[in-house]
Amino acid sequence: MKIVMLARNPGLYSHRRIVEAARARGHEIDIVNTLHVHMNITSNRPLLRHGGRTVPRYDAVIPRIGASVTGYGLAVLRQFEMQGVFPLNESVAIGRSRDKLRALQLLARAGVGLPNTAFAHGPKKAEEVVAEVGGAPVVIKLLEGTQGMGVILAETTASATSIIEAFSAANVNILVQEFIREAHGSDVRALVVGGKVVAAMKRTSRKGEFRSNLHRGGKAEPVEITEEERVSAIKAVDAMGLNVAGVDMLRSSRGTLVLEVNPTPGIEGMEGATGVDVAGAMIELLEERAKPGDTQTKGTG
Repeated sequence: MKIVMLARNPGLYSHRRIVEAARARGHEIDIVNTLHVHMNITSNRPLLRHGGRTVPRYDAVIPRIGASVTGYGLAVLRQFEMQGVFPLNESVAIGRSRDKLRALQLLARAGVGLPNTAFAHGPKKAEEVVAEVGGAPVVIKLLEGTQGMGVILAETTASATSIIEAFSAANVNILVQEFIREAHGSDVRALVVGGKVVAAMKRTSRKGEFRSNLHRGGKAEPVEITEEERVSAIKAVDAMGLNVAGVDMLRSSRGTLVLEVNPTPGIEGMEGATGVDVAGAMIELLEERAKPGDTQTKGTG
């Protein structure tokens, strides 16, 4: 099989491991910088160009599109899909999951457990929004944040109101969520590939930090997830229409609560903590499902 990976940094652990896994299974794989591709949008002849040459036809595309270039990256991915190239994750599904507000709306519709969340326009609703999620402390999130960036813990109603007002004045969209105290700074990430949880780890924040992201100094260890967590993770990924995703969950007094569905999860922490060949599982999924011309788009947005 001939595979292309859309990635801006081929040196990242996740990207090196995916290339290694593909070649170990006898496949050809190229890495193309997403931002260096341009598109020729012609009727019946969708072309992509890179380095002054037409991009050859591939059997499958692995999109590792950074959040900061989501718009352009998805346009490039759609062009591959129009050529009939099978995507590990489809453009529509990635777009859903990257839109945090829409993702939460879809998860809520699917009956997935979520922290109480509020969204409103304008600073005049600040105190009402805080009350809506049960009062302070609350977690305030930028809709565009990743890897724990743009996530703030407001300990009091006054501080929460000030933060909301400041973001509103800057015309920045935010979500306000209840703070799950009983999680004690830990969450569970489950990696779902092809409708199955293939690996899971528990992430715990470092002292003085409430965010458990490994990029924020959190530590990871393997974990046995509950049946409720397994079902929640699979249901969350299915609601997005993704084939591969990392699902971040909290263990609360009222059950499993899903925080986020990540369509391009890093695999270094997961493979290091669990010893599971995550990259190999991704390539195996492509072997099973990549049929020329079959992009199986699951909806329109």
